[in-house]
Amino acid sequence: MPTPTKGARLGSGPAHERHILANLATALFQHGRVRTTEAKAKRLRPYAEKLITLGKRGDLHARRQVLTKITDKSVVHELFTEIGPRYENRPGGYTRITKIGPRKGDNAPMAVIELVEALAAPAAPAAAPAAEATEAPAEAPAEETAETPAEESSESK
Repeated sequence: MPTPTKGARLGSGPAHERHILANLATALFQHGRVRTTEAKAKRLRPYAEKLITLGKRGDLHARRQVLTKITDKSVVHELFTEIGPRYENRPGGYTRITKIGPRKGDNAPMAVIELVEALAAPAAPAAAPAAEATEAPAEAPAEETAETPAEESSESK
């Protein structure tokens, strides 16, 4: 069991905090980014990343575990069909927190938490053509050198 967080809760109590985190995670998965306070963003990051890890697993037990936290079935479906497979090759770090300055009304520090685009999948196909390009010039000079002595020998006859 994880150690409870020290200090004040985000809301009025532990149940309210669970609901706040579940609603923030739902909005994050629906929209890809959420503008909230820094404290809520810092508390949301591990919560959302664990849900994404369950989405990567994709089995029925993981889906039921996510449904205990996020009650919107369409968001859970999106998590398992789109978001989870997108991060299949990424070992972690699915979210990014960017500080955006204080809120106008009460000067609370604000931040944007967003899903990071998966970089591992596009990098692999880009590396394959580069490898082919390096192999092709290496073969071409070898063929040219093989033809050159043959031409010289036919010319000398």
